Amino acid sequence: MAPMPNHSATGLRIDLKIIAEMIDPGSRVLDVGCGEGELLAHLRDARDVDGRGMELSMQGVQRAVSRGLAVIQGDADIDLADYPDDAFDYVILSKTLQATRNPRLVVEQMLRIGRHAVVSFPNFAHWRTRLDLVLKGRMPVNELLPYSWYETPNIHFCTVRDFVDLCRAMDVRIKASLALDADGDVQRFTADSRWANLLAVDAVFLLEK
Repeated sequence: MAPMPNHSATGLRIDLKIIAEMIDPGSRVLDVGCGEGELLAHLRDARDVDGRGMELSMQGVQRAVSRGLAVIQGDADIDLADYPDDAFDYVILSKTLQATRNPRLVVEQMLRIGRHAVVSFPNFAHWRTRLDLVLKGRMPVNELLPYSWYETPNIHFCTVRDFVDLCRAMDVRIKASLALDADGDVQRFTADSRWANLLAVDAVFLLEK
């Protein structure tokens, strides 16, 4: 199988392009774990959003600020509590949930300060990850999971089914759910889809209170 394409024709990572298409023009947006601001810059230029960012890495903050973006250094597990209720239309967390210490609290805070939350994450139940674990008896290291177990930034290994169960436990509405396969193709799926949990390399969810 060929590796999943990382970027779209716009230059954005595939999941970021999908997230951008979910955001209404002119919205107030907070991008949590925004990195160097690729998504925020795109949303500013293509969607005319009023965007803010939070990033743990000072290098990422400096690079984002150099692009003219309003980005501060912060930790999703701690600093979301400082924002007032309903401060944003969308709060985005892209490929960061699995690296947080308390994912449920982070999602709760996102939906407290935003009318919508957009969450993307790698699906650790993808069939290649399962096969590697069964055949080799070790934590997989591949293009989906490029880190050895002792150096991975991922704290909570989440699957599509796990996340759907979390949303149900929190009584959170899943407004849209999209799966990206190994070829970078995008498919909508229902919450009970076994296909998505097996074949999705990445998942993107649009949530609302």
